Amino acid sequence: MSTLDFSTKIGSKRFSNPIFTASGCASSGSELAQFFPLTEIGAIVTKSIMTKPRTGRMTPRMAETPSGMLNSIGLQGPGIDVFLEKDIPWLVSQQAKIIVSIAGETVDEYGVLARRLRAVSGISAVEVNISCPNVENRGQVFACQPDTAVAVIESVRRNIGGELPIIAKLSPDVTDIVEIAAAVINAGVDSLALINTLLGMVIDTNTMRPKLAGKTGGLSGPAIRPVAVRAIYQVHQAFPNTPIVGMGGVASGRDALELILAGASAVSVGTATFGDPTAVIKIKNQLAELLTQKGFNDFRDAIGFAHRGI
Repeated sequence: MSTLDFSTKIGSKRFSNPIFTASGCASSGSELAQFFPLTEIGAIVTKSIMTKPRTGRMTPRMAETPSGMLNSIGLQGPGIDVFLEKDIPWLVSQQAKIIVSIAGETVDEYGVLARRLRAVSGISAVEVNISCPNVENRGQVFACQPDTAVAVIESVRRNIGGELPIIAKLSPDVTDIVEIAAAVINAGVDSLALINTLLGMVIDTNTMRPKLAGKTGGLSGPAIRPVAVRAIYQVHQAFPNTPIVGMGGVASGRDALELILAGASAVSVGTATFGDPTAVIKIKNQLAELLTQKGFNDFRDAIGFAHRGI
């Protein structure tokens, strides 16, 4: 029986396997490290970090929905100073592959964050979160317009230099995601993260008021997987040489394989870890078994396989 080469590449960086955490669902990895060594997964994608500490939105912040959940956390975090002082050294000590997710309220803030990360050792890539729906000002969702998305990416690229791969995290809440992808690729990103949560809302029929204090929140979980598959397929078809980190409702190895066949070079797992902290490990093992069953010796041969012969 042949051995599966399970490695993948994002830009210039190689990862031992294609299963990552999703930003926001494992903080900076310490919670999951209680259950398995972080070296067993391809990368830890940190919760999106901002320049200053942020308390996030009012509670309640989460609500269950059929086949998923809504969250309205609001980018709560310690700020870049504490993050660089505590979280990065800890992750490096765990020998984890680190992808730092950044978010900002202005284009300049993204530039400042990129400049702070430029000289930090131990980072494999930077995810530029321009698509978080859990902000009070919807104008801050930079990924909804090509010009604002480009402005952020250009600022990050200018400040971070050419060493670290840039991954742009895009929103599905747009008319044409391929148009947004084209804009940020032209602006210099190395990879795309598809997709962020969809903007949603739940109303409690007992109180007859919105369940979330912030009214709207990001919908995640199995309910959004078909949207993720569609977005990944469309973008990979248009830009087959741009690696995609796929995410959205992955709860099994079969789910992960579906995103990979659509065109994902890696898969992030988020909501599934809320119910099972070891979900990422189970998904990784199931995916490896499925790939072997289907005759793949090299993981990369499966990327975008659904496009072949069409």
